[in-house]
Parts: sequence; structure tokens; C-alpha cells
Amino acid sequence: MKSTPLPWQEATYRNLHGRGIRRPTFGTHLPRSRTRAGIFDAIVAAQMKRLEAAWPQLIRPVQFAVEDTPPSDPLPWDAEPYPLSRSFPASRNIPARIVLYRLPIQHKTHSRLELQIIIRDEIVQSLAELYGKHPEDIDPSYKF
Repeated sequence: MKSTPLPWQEATYRNLHGRGIRRPTFGTHLPRSRTRAGIFDAIVAAQMKRLEAAWPQLIRPVQFAVEDTPPSDPLPWDAEPYPLSRSFPASRNIPARIVLYRLPIQHKTHSRLELQIIIRDEIVQSLAELYGKHPEDIDPSYKF
């Protein structure tokens, strides 16, 4: 049985200006998911995994999502016109949700370390809001 190679293991070539196949578009050893959105998603997944190791009972019932931008019509009671994240408490058959907005978060950062810190803080702050706890109780490294 022949296994299908991963997308980044296949050589991808393109025809530049009609002169024939010249070179790979992506390096065959690099994953194609290393876009800014892919890096953001990987950081969110890493933070969720880290927090789930410490607080599985808090993380498992919550759904996490990443959207590019917040809705264009902010709610009248929102303090910020462009929030970085939003949490939704559980209701009827819908579990609690935390939505992170990628573009506003990326706009505030200048390095990957800042991006990791803001993502961590937004997740911890949203979890604290959902469960009525202090952010420091969920993650002692949280500093607001």
C-alpha cells in the first residue's frame, strides 16, 4: 500500500514566464502552513495545550475559535471598539466559547514573543471571565 506524501514533502514547481519548470515554489523540507495565520493558530494551540495540562476541567468544556476580525457592528456595551478576543458563556445546548481575533492581535505585536504573550493573556483573561476567577489563579505568569 502506497502512502500519500505530506504536502510539504512533494516538490511543487511552477512555470515562470512560460520558460518551463524552473524551481520548487516551496522548499520541500518546509511546511506550507508557515503563514502568519498558520503561526497564529499554532501558538493558540500550544497555549491551549499548556493550560489544559494544568486545568483540564476548565479547558475541555470550552470551544476555542480564531477569526480574522471582530464583527463590524460592535455591541453597545463593548468598552473597546476593536476587541482582541470575546468570550461567550454556555447557554442551552451550546458550550462556552472563546474567540480570538487574529488581525487586531497581530497588529499590536512586533515579535513572535509579544504575540505569544498577548495570546496567552487573552486566553487566560477570557477563561477567568467565564469562570469568575482571577487570571492569576488560572495562570500565575499572567501579568495585566
